[in-house]
Amino acid sequence: MSVVEQPGRGGLIARAQAILLRPNAEWDVIDGEPATVQGLYTGYACILAAIPAIAGFVGRQLFGFSLLGITYRPPLVGSLVEAVIAYVLSLVMVFILALVIDGLAPSFGSQKSQIQALKVAVYSSTAGWVAGIFALVPALTIIGALGGLYGLYILYLGLPKLMKTPPDKVVGYFVVSILVAIVLFVVVGAVTAAIGGLGLMGAPPTRNIVTGQGAGTLQLGNGGSVDLGKLQAGAAAAAATANAMQTGKDANGKAVAAIDPEKLKALLPASVDGLPRTELTSQSAGAAGVSSSTAEAVYSKDSARITVTVTDLATIGALAGMANAMNVQSSRQTATGYEKVGRVDGRMTTESWDNQSKSGKFSVLVANRFTVEADGTANSVDDLKSAVAAVGPDRLEGLAKA
Repeated sequence: MSVVEQPGRGGLIARAQAILLRPNAEWDVIDGEPATVQGLYTGYACILAAIPAIAGFVGRQLFGFSLLGITYRPPLVGSLVEAVIAYVLSLVMVFILALVIDGLAPSFGSQKSQIQALKVAVYSSTAGWVAGIFALVPALTIIGALGGLYGLYILYLGLPKLMKTPPDKVVGYFVVSILVAIVLFVVVGAVTAAIGGLGLMGAPPTRNIVTGQGAGTLQLGNGGSVDLGKLQAGAAAAAATANAMQTGKDANGKAVAAIDPEKLKALLPASVDGLPRTELTSQSAGAAGVSSSTAEAVYSKDSARITVTVTDLATIGALAGMANAMNVQSSRQTATGYEKVGRVDGRMTTESWDNQSKSGKFSVLVANRFTVEADGTANSVDDLKSAVAAVGPDRLEGLAKA
């Protein structure tokens, strides 16, 4: 039986909204529902998993990939094949994750049940699938990744309810499930990229170190880490997102809506580090009650070209706050440069630079809501940081409080 066949239920859309907005209560409903593998797939997973695949395909064809002012649109047939492969593998990944969750159950004092494990895997994937709609606009694809992060929170809530995990075993069960999810994500990305001919940029093995009860660090590849001791803070950030999406208000009861992109445009200066502004655009998007707006400016002169983008994630920004709260860090040295993720002055930042091409990217998360990013060719990464500073992160902090 599929969710759309459940008597008295509102169907797929109602289930998706409920698991996103009220995950804790909805898991109680899901726990007692009769279900089959076929029903969960044909009535739910197969439909929602198509969202990121289709949106990504359309986005690649409409906007292409942009780098250093050059836009590349992949061949239609190759892009279509990649979308189909990604779609199929995402469904396979969910099934494998369910098998792992079920297989690990006895090790964490939980009840084995393949169908309950599949429910957990399928419904916790909802956030990532729905957020995949933002792949239509390349500048907003980060929201799809944040949706996946929110899915981890939903998974965290679902394990004890459906698998009957004892409270003192939930964190361990959750951590191992995360490790499996990350490995599966890397594998799916590698297979998809290889088939699509795009290549996978250095994804090393994943490993973990857990110390103490409910604490420790999850070590990822490339020197990355997640502070599991801050899991509660991360869960609180995700819970704030669910409440904001449901009510349209923040934790203080204040209404939250994406800022008019024209106002974001006003934050972009006429020049940065002597480079005049040559292009200025803005756009907004929304789906399932979630909205976002963005403004982008290009600064160029001679061989230097920097693109600065300001994005308002609105209510979904707390998803980014989850990564910030869990102190996600990463560092990777390359032959000609580096990549790293960390926090500067309490704000999450991502930074990359290549000395050979004199190009890179620098971005900062402001007030768990706005992102400011500068990327392109420059004399040094300091020029990119200056471009971000020119937007005025402090002014964005003020907008978040206004």
